[in-house]
Amino acid sequence: MSRESGKRYEDIACEYLKKTGYRIIARNVTYRFGEIDIVALEGKILVFVEVKGGSSLVLPRYRVDERKIRRLELAAQRYILIEKPEFDEARLDVIEILGNGVVNHIRSVGRW
Repeated sequence: MSRESGKRYEDIACEYLKKTGYRIIARNVTYRFGEIDIVALEGKILVFVEVKGGSSLVLPRYRVDERKIRRLELAAQRYILIEKPEFDEARLDVIEILGNGVVNHIRSVGRW
């Protein structure tokens, strides 16, 4: 996926999150071991979002494997340590954007 299409998918995901009551607080947070596409708040829940999109025989969500989840968890922990956001709980979600424009929100894919 090109950087341009990745940004387009992230823009779609942000719009979806805003429409469903989330507040976007950061995008493309990068650390040496991983990147967080979107950081958002759903009430007092801090949500780290991985965005996957595209059209192929394999659903985009299946490109988020255990190794990727672990890297996202490490990045999320670093974000919390550095930014010190106020929250009651945290979770890791995946937003999948299919080639036909359908948005699927998969909640709680991490071990938190």
